[in-house]
Amino acid sequence: MNELGRGALSKMAARLEAPVQYSFRLDEREIPVNPLLGQRIRLEFLGAIHCSHCGRKTKKSFAQGYCYPCFTKLAQCDSCIMSPERCHYDAGTCREPQWGEQFCMTDHVVYLANSSGIKVGITRASQIPTRWLDQGASQALPIFRVATRQQSGFVEDLLRSQVADKTNWRALLKGDAEPVDLPAVREQLMSSCAEGITALQQRFGLQAIQPVGDVEVVEIRYPVEAYPTKVASHDLDKTPVVEGILKGIKGQYLILDTGVINLRKYTAYQVAVLTE
Repeated sequence: MNELGRGALSKMAARLEAPVQYSFRLDEREIPVNPLLGQRIRLEFLGAIHCSHCGRKTKKSFAQGYCYPCFTKLAQCDSCIMSPERCHYDAGTCREPQWGEQFCMTDHVVYLANSSGIKVGITRASQIPTRWLDQGASQALPIFRVATRQQSGFVEDLLRSQVADKTNWRALLKGDAEPVDLPAVREQLMSSCAEGITALQQRFGLQAIQPVGDVEVVEIRYPVEAYPTKVASHDLDKTPVVEGILKGIKGQYLILDTGVINLRKYTAYQVAVLTE
């Protein structure tokens, strides 16, 4: 087989086109993935993991690409990243206040997405549409623009009493979700959660939590030739060589005729990519 490249793996770069255009990222190099559809590819884990922040060699990756010391000290690895409503910046205990100011004290978007079904999510405004592509959403609709990450977490926490906030990855990889009328879902949520939204606006100010009602649903199509009937997952830690015919790409998953693999899970792994 011919080697296309090797280096530290990062999540695939994704560009919103019809279909989404993907590239492997190995160190600073990008390798287009879409042209490899229908071809046999091989991923080889070369046995080394280097922390994506400090470069230290580590036996295990924490929080998708970090060594344990960085995992315990970086703000981007703190529990409030997964649960933003638990932000403790105001308490003066943020691990890295400057990082928090740059990435958390900035505009966020609360959105609805249809991936394996309807879900609510949040992301920095600058991460649209990347966040939707990474999740494998086939439809997406911003519904609130919020002043900080913590406040977006409060809005999400309120809305997830009505809709899910997780994606069923197995269902995601079995086919495209049935289209949903996301504007109608938005109106339903605005009505059912009106009291809670008003309370949050009174707490943080009207300008901090603004409904978004003048945007269209984003429709997303992925480069998939065939979905698996049964989803089996490859694991580079257990089987360092993964090989198969590339049938599709969705979210951060490669769909092979031998199984699927979530490349984001192996951030910072030293990997070689080969093809026939």
